[in-house]
Amino acid sequence: MKNYEIMFIVRPTLSEEEVKKVVKDFSEIIAKNGGKVTKEENMGQRELAYEIKDFKSGYYFVFEVESKTDKAIKEFDRLALINNDIVRNIKKKIEK
Repeated sequence: MKNYEIMFIVRPTLSEEEVKKVVKDFSEIIAKNGGKVTKEENMGQRELAYEIKDFKSGYYFVFEVESKTDKAIKEFDRLALINNDIVRNIKKKIEK
């Protein structure tokens, strides 16, 4: 199994329910593509170091993901780039 950490920022203009839906949808995307979210952390709303897409803050989330292949990670990245609710995301492989 390969382990990954994905951090993503959700735009601050969404309501609490909309933010929860975005997080749930992306968790399901990982599950549908053969991955498993082993840990989900809500880091809350934070100021950005610099303005991204006209936003000065955002809701930070971290997923720890287990997957046999990188298919789930690639699909997450592809859909996050298309989705206007995700301001930025970063992925890294964790060596255990």
